[in-house]
Formats: sequence, C-alpha cells, structure tokens
Amino acid sequence: MEFDFLPKLPKSNLDDRTFDDLVAECLLRIPRYCPEWTDYNLSDPGITLIELFSWLTDQMLVRFNQVPRRNYISFLELLGIRLQPPAPAQTDVTFYLVNALPNIYQIPAGTEVATERTQNDPAIVFSSDQPLVIGKPVLANFLTSQTTEDAPVALRDRIIDLWTRQPNGEWTGSEQPLFDDQPSPGNCFYLIVEPNQPLDGNVLAIKFKGAAATPVGINPAMPPRRWEAWNGERWQPVLLRETDDSTRGFSFSEIAKQGKNPLQGMDILLHLPTKWPPTSFTNYTGRWLRCTCLAPAPNQPAYSASPRIIGLSVRSVGGTVSASNSTNIRDERLGVSDGTPGQTFQLQTFPVLGRNKNEYIVVTMPGGLPQSWKEVQDFADSGPEDLHYTIDSLTGTVQFGPLIREPAQLQRETELRTRIQRQGPTPQVIEEDQKNAQDEHQYGAIPARGAVIRILTYRTGGGRQGNVQSGALKRLKAAVPYVDRVINYQPARNGADAESLEQAVLRAPQMLRTRDRAVTREDFETLTKQAGQGAVARVRCLPTPEDAAGTVRVLVVPKANTDAITRGEGINPDLFALRPQLQQQLFSYLEERRLLGVQVQLQEPEYVGVAVQTEVGLEDEYKNPRAEQEILFHLRVALYRFLNPLTGGPDGTGWPFGRSVYPSDIVALLQQTPGVRYLGAVLLFQLRKRGPNWTRKPAPDTEINPGAFGLICSWADTKLRSSHVINVSKR
Repeated sequence: MEFDFLPKLPKSNLDDRTFDDLVAECLLRIPRYCPEWTDYNLSDPGITLIELFSWLTDQMLVRFNQVPRRNYISFLELLGIRLQPPAPAQTDVTFYLVNALPNIYQIPAGTEVATERTQNDPAIVFSSDQPLVIGKPVLANFLTSQTTEDAPVALRDRIIDLWTRQPNGEWTGSEQPLFDDQPSPGNCFYLIVEPNQPLDGNVLAIKFKGAAATPVGINPAMPPRRWEAWNGERWQPVLLRETDDSTRGFSFSEIAKQGKNPLQGMDILLHLPTKWPPTSFTNYTGRWLRCTCLAPAPNQPAYSASPRIIGLSVRSVGGTVSASNSTNIRDERLGVSDGTPGQTFQLQTFPVLGRNKNEYIVVTMPGGLPQSWKEVQDFADSGPEDLHYTIDSLTGTVQFGPLIREPAQLQRETELRTRIQRQGPTPQVIEEDQKNAQDEHQYGAIPARGAVIRILTYRTGGGRQGNVQSGALKRLKAAVPYVDRVINYQPARNGADAESLEQAVLRAPQMLRTRDRAVTREDFETLTKQAGQGAVARVRCLPTPEDAAGTVRVLVVPKANTDAITRGEGINPDLFALRPQLQQQLFSYLEERRLLGVQVQLQEPEYVGVAVQTEVGLEDEYKNPRAEQEILFHLRVALYRFLNPLTGGPDGTGWPFGRSVYPSDIVALLQQTPGVRYLGAVLLFQLRKRGPNWTRKPAPDTEINPGAFGLICSWADTKLRSSHVINVSKR
C-alpha cells in the first residue's frame, strides 16, 4: 500500500551512493587489494562481477532508504491506534407470548434470535440488549373528549359510575359510545392504565366487546382513526399494522355479518413505546392511550354513527426490546497464569465487540477468592498493584501488565557486568546489582503463578451482514418459556465491517489534531466518528448562530447496507435514522470530551428525495430487448448510486451537504453509460417528508435544493412513485 495521500515531507537519505559511485569506488580499490589486475575494460569478467555486486548493493540501499509499511504500522501502534472491530447492527425484536400470563414475566437479556439458515448462508444471530419485562396491565379509566389536544383538559369518564370491574380486570356495563353521536374529526377517547406496572415496550391487547346493532358507515379496510400513546414528550403512533386491529375500526356490525359475535370481544394489538412513563393530566394519573377520529381520505366514507361498546379489558401478550448482531460467550476459561509479566491469553472467538460493565475478567488466586480485574486501553497509567488488563478487540488477545526496564538501568547494568568480569562479585557490586534491579517498572499487576483466569462473558459478531431486512429474525436459538414467536418489524441498521489499515492511517492525523478533546468543529466531527466505532458514515458540525452560543449541533449520517443499490432499489432515507442506542453512545462519548458549558445536540440531516424521469436513445447495435433491459438496469443503478448520501456525489463519497441537483448532473452521469446515444428531457421530481410520511411534488423542478445542510437521496417505492423512470426512445 502506497501512502500517497500523506504530506510529502523532506526525507533524510541514509546512504546517497548510486550504482556508478559503487562501481567507481570498487575500481579505486583494485590497485590496493589486487595490484596485479591492470585490465579494467568492460569486457573483463572481473568488471562484470563488480557491476553485478554494485547493482545488488544499490538495490539494498534503495530498500534501506525506505520506511517499510511494517514500520509505519509500528508508528501507529506507538500512538495507541488499534484497528476498530466490527460494529454490530441493531434493531428492535418483538416477542409474542402464547397467551397472557397471570404474573409479571421477564425475558432475560442476551436471549438470542436468528435468521433462517440456508444451504449457502449461516444464520445471523442477534441478542437482546436488556431484559424484557412483560407486565400485568390494569385499566383504570375510559375517558372521552370532543377535541384532540396534546394535554387533554375537558374529559368525561364513561365507566367510573356506569360500569363494573370484574375480578379478571374487565370492565362491563351498559352501551357506551366511543365518539360523539355524530362523530367529527378530532373526537377521541382515552384509555388510562394504572401506573404501577412495568409496561415499557409491551404489546398490549385491548379487547372491545361491541354492540352489533349500529352500523358505523366506514370502509373497514381504511378506518379513519389513529391510535397513539403518550411517551412523556409527544403522542406516538402505536398501531403497527392494520391487520393488528381485528375490530376493523370498530365495525362491529360488519363483523356480525361475517358470522362472528362481537359480544365475545375483538382484540386490537398496540406496540407500546419503549419508554411509556406514567403522566398526570387533569387529575388522572397513569399511562395514557388514545384513539382519535380522523377526517376520511378522499373518496372514503366517514363515521356516520359512533361505535358502541359494552365491555373493555387490556392484557399484555408480548413485548419489544432492542437487539444487536452478536453472540454471547459466557464463562470462558482462558488459562492458568505462569506468573510472568506481560503474559497473553487468547479468546476462543473473535472479533470482540465493545464491552459493558458486566463483561470483565475474573482471576482466582490459588486457595483464594475470585478477583474482578478491570480492562484499560493501555498500561501507561497503571501501577504495580493495579488489577488491569487489555483486550485487542480485533484479534481477541488478552494481555496483562508488562515489566519494563528503564533506559538508565540498561546503561548501569552494562557497566556492572564489566566490573564483575574485572573485579568479581564483591559485596559492593552485589548491592549495586540489587539496587539496579529496582529500576525495573511493573505496569499493572501480574496474576500469581497458578491463578485461574476466566472471562465472565463477552460478545462477538458485527459486520455489514447484520443489516438484515425486516421480518428476517424469526427463529429462537433456544426455547424460551411461554414465548410463541419472534419477529423484527424494522430492518437492522448501523452494522459495519472491521476497520481497515487504510482507514486507520487516515484516522491517525485526525487523532493527533484533536488529542481527544472537542474544541473546534473538526474536533467534533472526528470524535463523533470515533464514538460510532464504525457505525457512523458521515458527520457535519454546523456553524453556531449568534443566538445559540454555547450549543454545538452535529449532523450524523449512520452507515447503511449499500447492497440495495446494486439491486437497483436504492436506500430508503428512513434507514439513516439516528437510533436511540447509537445516539446515546455518541452523546456519552462527546460529553466526556466537550468543553465545560458547551451543549451538544445530535441531529439528522434533512433528506430530500429525487425521482428522475427521462428518455434515452440507444446505439443501433443495442436495439434488442435483452440489451435494452440491461442498459436500463445499469442506468437506474447509476442514478441510485449517484443520488445517495453514502455513495453519491461527483467523487462517489456521498452527496455533498447542501449541494443542489440539476438536470445537467443527470445528463453528465447517464452519458457515461456505453450504448447510450442521446438523452431526452430530464425531469426531476422532489420528495419531502411531512410528518411521518413522504410526499412527492406533482410538478417537476429545474433545481432541487436540499437546503444549506440537507442531503439528496433516491430509492424505489412504487406507491410513492419515488422510483426512477427511464424509457427507451423508439426513434
């Protein structure tokens, strides 16, 4: 590997002799060492030998004057730079129980789920990051309101005086409307669950017993209502799929026509927020849910009458927890200490992912109790009594503290050995020898001879292969009591391969500039990438406006799997979302390195979608169906790669922040494809996110500007019409 991208500093020439200089020097030495040799012409065999050995010596000097790659790597090691291990992909995994349980149930942390194993591909394993507690919910209140507000004020309790709570927790009584008799957009009802149950991330089943006599007039396939939960900051949607609503928007009369009895109850499954704290609104305290009546979509009917219910109950049938692409290795025996400094042990599985507080080494001394040792980055600040060790995450090598001889001691020891040879081992020499031995410095404690060394647990895995699609994780690695099935509804994100040497070389100058302190904008960008441990692709630190002094805003683009680009699908910008786990990891790292008084805000760039529509003319020799399809596929792949935050832009390193896209950019790109003779008009359609949904602008634009710090992206979605449309001209 040539480091041509590094600064070209003056380099000392350790030996400046050339081939001609070596030949000339040898000729000058002939009269001295071989005076009888007097014929120096080029045809003489001796001259040929001189030239041969001069050439060999010249090649050695060339190598001698170069710093080999191995030495450069040694310099990086002296700076404390290590290749970063793979970053594990992360997603949320939902566990469904066989049925609601009578007591609180916990699924332990480290529960492993995996993808399907095929003939060619092994199963990809994910482990839950924390325990999942499935509670026993109890419904406390059923309230209605004529308007929808973030903080509800005017509420009416429908059950406290009219219904009766049964021993199983179900409320029953006379018919009660969910909305006004003549429902209008904004009507809503609230369900308050008692606050003393652990329900964060639970899957809640709400059973409605409905009255079938009153038709509600809506289209059951597209009910105009929305389910939300208050997560402490805002109302968050909690109905994941329409199929989770077996009431079909409270269409009890339609259900009765199908031969089912709504009086027996129909379930609605709600996936609650991972943080669902108790909140107080208007003297009601608990965990809040609401269902809001919406204005119907075009050509869809609204509620003509309010649905009516006669019974209501809630229960937990599962839960959602975050999971990482990792396999847990527990209680591994590394070996027995021989008592020597700097000894190393090898973990059976590597690379090793980042350690948490429960992942450490235990050393059991002979006849003693187990000791917990602490992992450090290096031994620079470790004393002889510090129970420290290091782990190379990439190779899985565990090392204990080394014994280092100080430079002055080496010189004194040489002098001492000379005196022993001359004077013999006199008492004075022995005393000096003992004093000299004290100059050896032990960095970190050494496990005593015979001590058993074990590591409690560690995780291995990570890499791009962990960025699996939604629905891929559906196998339990081991049976878990009461768990029926498991699935991931969101694709896994932020998985990255181990750092290469080239990336480490680029990181070295950045590390020397920042010195692990965030002061300048470049410092924040560099340290944010370091904190991501390979999961962050791009970072941009924004200029601080005058009215926000002391606040640093950092835009983060996480890594995503780019395989979809080669399939002609592009990357949906929702895959670049800054997940809470990654955000907390970055924030914690920057908090330790920021200046006092500086507030750090981590944000996502504003992503703006672009859909291209154009027509191409092909060369005559490519006007056949097979060639046309292949060229059109290559053109779409080129567009998805070019209009992308990770691989796009003129240099292929990601679309530049704030750069607009013009039709001329597309023309210049597509004309590079072999077989394309000419291009027709290039139309650019803009897509922007409004709330949770993306919308496409109906008219084309001559320029699409993502804003000062926005990014251009493109992806295929037939519903949204975000795909690139390229037609072949028949002229």
